[in-house]
Amino acid sequence: MSKQLLMPRLSETMVDGKILAWYKHPGEQVNQGDVVAEVETDKATMEIESTESGVLSEILVDENEVAGVGAAIAVLDGKAKMQEKIPEKL
Repeated sequence: MSKQLLMPRLSETMVDGKILAWYKHPGEQVNQGDVVAEVETDKATMEIESTESGVLSEILVDENEVAGVGAAIAVLDGKAKMQEKIPEKL
């Protein structure tokens, strides 16, 4: 099941935020609490943490784009991908 990461309200007066950098990229595992992006608000530049765990499947708001508070900025696939183990040579 997919979940959307939303632009959080990082200050009382914040109405939107500009994504300055993504720290996670599509295909990467994201755990709840991981810092996923850096956002410029009306008052400061802050890091935002994921509220969900899963695999980042899509970035909806690119770097240097603005999104309103509550807008979807990325999509997580709810199922973590299992890394395939490669057998060791004897």
